[in-house]
Amino acid sequence: MTSILTYTFKNLPNASTWALRFSVRPLSCSSQLRAAPAAQTKSKKTLAKPNIRNIVVVDGVRIPFLQSGTSYKDLMPHDLARAALSGLLHRTNVPKDVVDYIIFGTVIQEVKTSNVAREAALGAGFSDKTPAHTVTMACISANQAMTTGVGLIASGQCDVVVAGGVELMSDVPIRHSRKMRKMMLDLNKAKTLGQRLSLLSKFRLNFLSPELPAVAEFSTSETMGHSADRLAAAFAVSRADQDEYALRSHSLAKKAQDEGLLSDIVPFKVPGKDTVTKDNGIRPSSLEQMAKLKPAFIKPYGTVTAANSSFLTDGASAMLIMAEEKALAMGYKPKAYLRDFVYVSQDPKDQLLLGPTYATPKVLEKAGLTLNDIDAFEFHEAFSGQILANFKAMDSDWFAQNYMGRKTKVGSPPLEKFNNWGGSLSLGHPFGATGCRLVMAAANRLRKEGGQYGLVAACAAGGQTQLPTCYSISL
Repeated sequence: MTSILTYTFKNLPNASTWALRFSVRPLSCSSQLRAAPAAQTKSKKTLAKPNIRNIVVVDGVRIPFLQSGTSYKDLMPHDLARAALSGLLHRTNVPKDVVDYIIFGTVIQEVKTSNVAREAALGAGFSDKTPAHTVTMACISANQAMTTGVGLIASGQCDVVVAGGVELMSDVPIRHSRKMRKMMLDLNKAKTLGQRLSLLSKFRLNFLSPELPAVAEFSTSETMGHSADRLAAAFAVSRADQDEYALRSHSLAKKAQDEGLLSDIVPFKVPGKDTVTKDNGIRPSSLEQMAKLKPAFIKPYGTVTAANSSFLTDGASAMLIMAEEKALAMGYKPKAYLRDFVYVSQDPKDQLLLGPTYATPKVLEKAGLTLNDIDAFEFHEAFSGQILANFKAMDSDWFAQNYMGRKTKVGSPPLEKFNNWGGSLSLGHPFGATGCRLVMAAANRLRKEGGQYGLVAACAAGGQTQLPTCYSISL
């Protein structure tokens, strides 16, 4: 452990101080996993703001999230997005001509359908007069789609927006090498046989080496898994704690699946195959089995493994967002208000995954709430180590004062309120679609558990994070 800390810390400012501060504070979640959710005292705050339209989530759906290389592997991204849109139409019965705008998020774009929102909308039967555009912001692309929709409604430009996201990791674009691309383009411009032969004489076998999509940060050349490993070491999050948290995620997801709580899922009939009805990445194991896995990124001493990391996932999601007055006029009983949100960015090298720590106090202050007011927390689980490191940072006055410029800590979310129906570690993480899943999980949990306020957080590549708050509706 000492050697990996020395290796990790050499790239972290004041890292030895971090180690001293956090190594004596182990985090265990076994007792919280067994504890039943506590009854909450309902707040009377509404968070309504004068002269600002109330914006509501009518409902949201997702097709089952599947491990890449399984049932969706022969499809294209717009096929998945179309299925999510069709499922939303079926679930809500919203007339297609009522929708003013459609926005989808995605990360690794299929070049044939670069504006996947438009292609999916046309495929789902929306009018060609309904505008649609696609956004990308790494793992918070769907969050960006939602908040763009919120802005359109708040400004009065739209009353009804569909926001969603899609990712198909089973078929990512693989390019020729740059040298090969240049030669092919030059050959296309060559006018004579001599010019073509001259170009071909420069060909070398290494030109055929393909370019795979980068899984590393462009600015740092470091993979997110490597960054997660360093973060876990910096905050003294042990391998055992990470495995235990991952087991918690899979166990809670399996329980939610068995009890029918994952009601946002809509069945998807895959062409030429059976109908898919549930996520296929939920696999509760045992701590003993998980402990046998080797480190996935920093070898041989790292603590991040395949078992405590989210897996490559195919999937799509969609949400119907409306101005409250429009929803009520159409006879809908919305599930939640979307109230406040913030985006933050940090150093992509050493604080890539710490966004929730920085964003949580900001959005709570903006909404006039405290951590104790929140009844349902839904945080994106990129890695167990990322979640547990954020817990420790959020619960540290020292970190708040020295790194955030705040007088006191915001506090760590209580596990009995945290990702109670599983998270990205178990349910899966289609990069462009996770944001909608998080918001719908929070909204559905608030209604099921009788809570009032939900807090959603998701970190993303580039050191960016988005946090919205949602407020349960009782009509």
